[in-house]
Amino acid sequence: METGKAKIVVTRPGQVVALDTTPLPVKVLDDVFGTPITVHLTLALDVYSHSLVAFRLTPVSEASVEVAMLLRDVMLPLPMRQDWGEEVEWPYPGVPAALVAEFAGHKVAGLPFFAPETVTSDHGSVYKNHHIVAVARRLGIDLLPARAMRPTDKAACERAFAGIQSLLLEMLLGYRGVDVADRGADPEGDAVWSLSQMEHLLATWIVSVWQNRRLDQYAPAWDPGGRHSPNTLFAAAAARDGISLEIPEPESYFELLPTHYVKIDRQRGVKIGGLWYGGADPVLDPYRGQRSGRSGQHAGKWAMGRDPRDCRQVFFENPGQPGHWHALDWNGLPPGDDVPAFGDARVRELLGEAVRAGLKPLDDRELPLPRAQEHLWPRHSRPPTRRPKESPNSRHPMDPLLLRRARHLVLLRTRQRKLGTASRRPARPDPAARHRSRPERGPGYPRPA
Repeated sequence: METGKAKIVVTRPGQVVALDTTPLPVKVLDDVFGTPITVHLTLALDVYSHSLVAFRLTPVSEASVEVAMLLRDVMLPLPMRQDWGEEVEWPYPGVPAALVAEFAGHKVAGLPFFAPETVTSDHGSVYKNHHIVAVARRLGIDLLPARAMRPTDKAACERAFAGIQSLLLEMLLGYRGVDVADRGADPEGDAVWSLSQMEHLLATWIVSVWQNRRLDQYAPAWDPGGRHSPNTLFAAAAARDGISLEIPEPESYFELLPTHYVKIDRQRGVKIGGLWYGGADPVLDPYRGQRSGRSGQHAGKWAMGRDPRDCRQVFFENPGQPGHWHALDWNGLPPGDDVPAFGDARVRELLGEAVRAGLKPLDDRELPLPRAQEHLWPRHSRPPTRRPKESPNSRHPMDPLLLRRARHLVLLRTRQRKLGTASRRPARPDPAARHRSRPERGPGYPRPA
């Protein structure tokens, strides 16, 4: 494998894991609203055994938090699901399935898991940012970006996308192809798979089909003519080198989230992404209005973990109890556990609606608007909202630029009336009279000089 100025000879599973993302060529239905959407498929492929050790489906463009959780999934064993049989259970030699199940706490499917040593990816913004660098440092992973404009550096990952498309996705309803030539008449109308169903279908297909499929062009150098699959290659490496059973702690989820450094207000708590959290949480009481012992760029501020896919709460590690994370709920969250999750895009839409309607809420509980509630909460769980004082702007929201122009025009007309310089619009001339006053011109009529 060649990436950049380095050439790596891959000899064991987990030595190099390739990451890549592509739009899924199948329209799926949103789990909340049931509308056809386009999702992105992110794969993690072990370069040695060509095992698809992890994947992620995201309903919007991929984000760094999805890549961080994908790397965590590589290190976690895949639990068995209800409709999976014994044929897809842990099959690798050296470690019995019962021992792995006892170690993991549940039955484990036949998909390799390990701590990756090196991760290679392209130069997309989700793979090259401070968050991913911090995640790789936390997990002990080396980042090795591929060469720019060289998709052959991740040829195995590109081939996996093509294999998934030709062997599975082309036979599904809602397939939209990769270009207009493959697009059906109405892929949005044909979409029947929800996002959760598509995730379950892909997981089932990877465990039962891909992991047992023969690798013709990717046979190992020590047995080029043998019949090998990703499972047999991993089993051979496990029999030779053994299997390292390293499973990250559950607290690693909070440690891999994007970190925000904020101050703790005495009444409202902490403000992240335009929303306030932990206003009445007793966990923050000893630290309200206090400075942290942090120095440097974020001197005096407190670290908060936040999942941008779920803005209902943020997470705070109590300095008095290291390793114990506490969830701080959003101050405007209505009571009940049936409130669906909402991400950064919904928050931006909510705050934009407040600005366009001319609202100036004093508390996040006054923030939800009727239109934004359609996106944040179902009808049976909407919180009561106190309407602000009625104003023309709140009743009829306008574009801010048009509103400023209208105000400027009103002030200008008022000033002209006071100064007596306002002039009436001249009467529109009669077209017939203008036509009658025009002299007739014959063929020999001379033109005026």
